[in-house]
Amino acid sequence: MIRPVITLRRRRVLIDVDTQKDFFLADGKAPIRNHRRVLINIRRVVAWARLKNVRMISTIWTPIDTSHQFCIPGTSGHEKLSYTTRENHVSFQADGSTDLPRDIFTRCDQIILEKRSPNPFDEPRADRILSELKADEYILMGALNEEAIKKTAIGLLARRKHVTVLTDCLGYHNKDTAEIANRQMEAKGAKLAESKTLLGASPLRLVQACDCDRCRGRMTKKNDAHEKSHS
Repeated sequence: MIRPVITLRRRRVLIDVDTQKDFFLADGKAPIRNHRRVLINIRRVVAWARLKNVRMISTIWTPIDTSHQFCIPGTSGHEKLSYTTRENHVSFQADGSTDLPRDIFTRCDQIILEKRSPNPFDEPRADRILSELKADEYILMGALNEEAIKKTAIGLLARRKHVTVLTDCLGYHNKDTAEIANRQMEAKGAKLAESKTLLGASPLRLVQACDCDRCRGRMTKKNDAHEKSHS
């Protein structure tokens, strides 16, 4: 019997999906519509993961379809949000390989995987990591809710993993489609929850991760309410 490369029994793993600047910053090439609220919650969850020594698996989307004008390698929009990267991490390119160091999570806190499509299971190395990983709970956050999040969750569920999706840590382009995706994930067996079920209440309101008025606290209540009504 081949010994699994990764073993994290009786532990949680945080799956951080495509938290890239083009998606999460207001001046990105394809910004999500609910970025301020999601940024606050994502920052809190990553801080919780550090505090509780919860390991992270992160994906970075590098589209091979040239029609996409966002998340292009070499641009700032392709980069992860700074606070979603742990100091002790290891990165792997999307090269079609399945090679991995044995017991990788004994040496690092975060694995960052590049992928060429929204579905991480299309990438051999990501498929191997997510399939072989032994843990009690897989906690998902990131974007896009209606595409990469759904594909990641359903792929994990098909591999008989216990999946919790943090609905207030998901970015979307289309709210209605995102809500349908949530129902589909729940129907497949995912648990839908909010970050406060893990973290409790927090006084954190501004994350200073974006230069837009909302994230810098410069927007008036009237304008803020108007923007929410259109999101």
